[in-house]
Amino acid sequence: MSVRQAVAWCNRGGSISAEPRINERIRVPEVRLVGPSGEQVGIVPLAKALELAQEYDLDLVEVAANARPPVCKLMDYGKFKYESAMKAREARKNQAHTVIKEMKLRPKIDPHDYDTKKGHVVRFLKQGDKVKITIMFRGREQSRPELGYRLLQRLAEDVQELGFIESNPKQDGRNMIMVLGPHKKKTEAMAEAREAQAARKAERQGGSSEVAQADEPAAEEAPAEQAPADTSAENAEA
Repeated sequence: MSVRQAVAWCNRGGSISAEPRINERIRVPEVRLVGPSGEQVGIVPLAKALELAQEYDLDLVEVAANARPPVCKLMDYGKFKYESAMKAREARKNQAHTVIKEMKLRPKIDPHDYDTKKGHVVRFLKQGDKVKITIMFRGREQSRPELGYRLLQRLAEDVQELGFIESNPKQDGRNMIMVLGPHKKKTEAMAEAREAQAARKAERQGGSSEVAQADEPAAEEAPAEQAPADTSAENAEA
């Protein structure tokens, strides 16, 4: 199939499979064969390669179609696909996506509200996320941009151990915007979060086992406490 024919076929709704050819789908007179353990078997006729695949109860998989002759390997193709899918899933799970959080403040913000907002910024930076800080001006506040600038500088200084000013404060209409970037990369923050979670889980499990061990002696001592009482009762009856 020519390139032009392939494009026309795709435009009609078809698709070109990205999966390798296996077993009887391989259409070449001979292949360069690789054994199950990676050993080089050499160039063999296709019929011989298929015979060996059947003998080993494996699949003949074309791993390098553009080679001359094509390179094929004996493997369990179903197991190979499953392991590849699991590796891709794990890679996506550990993939770090940079997220930009946003925090809005007023120029004359209350001290308690400021501490609350700063706490959110600290949490975002610890997670490895960027934070867009927006100062919202209203009414006459628009004539006092220095209030917003000083507030942004104060916030940047308060969190300087966790982040840095990635984008300096600038006026944007009625708002003033600054972007803080984290010192830690997203992957580092994710790894630390997983370690902390594992440590907390281990601590909880250790605490529960200590409580169980502390309860066991108490259960064993109970019968010993009853013995004197029974003896005294027998003496009183006597």
